[in-house]
Amino acid sequence: MRKLILAGRSEAGKTSLTQALKGEDVHYVKTQYTKTWDITIDTPGEYAESKEHVGIALGCFAFDSDVIGVLCAADEPYNLQEPAIQGVVNRPCIGIITKIDSPKANVPMVRQWLEDAGCGKIFLVNNKTREGIAELSEYLNRPPKHVTLEQAIEYQHQGLEDWGEGEYDD
Repeated sequence: MRKLILAGRSEAGKTSLTQALKGEDVHYVKTQYTKTWDITIDTPGEYAESKEHVGIALGCFAFDSDVIGVLCAADEPYNLQEPAIQGVVNRPCIGIITKIDSPKANVPMVRQWLEDAGCGKIFLVNNKTREGIAELSEYLNRPPKHVTLEQAIEYQHQGLEDWGEGEYDD
């Protein structure tokens, strides 16, 4: 499984998503520091809530991951995601919209925020009911496409959001 770093606001569902992907019971646990699991790197929401921390955290921890997962709850009242975040890291970015069952969900608006941030693929999930988890797991279970530094730079220059979708190493 490709390793996924999770970045998003506090209470967006990063830790719950890790639990759902691992097949565990979902229960709220406040992430106080960056935790590296076998399949995810879970970052505190405060990283996304502070301009000083989000870039540093993504820059440092992204190197230990295969994919950047930018989380945003469907009921977010405002956007914290920077436009074109893809330019900060040399990994593909995906968007993950959580809490899609919320009565205040506005999925089209949140989808636009994630597209503006540079997320190539966007997954809709409900961590508690596991809706959308199978699709995200299927994506993560594809072997990563190995790229050289030169290829990564070229993909970024071309503005590609998903580096070689459908072209995975066997």
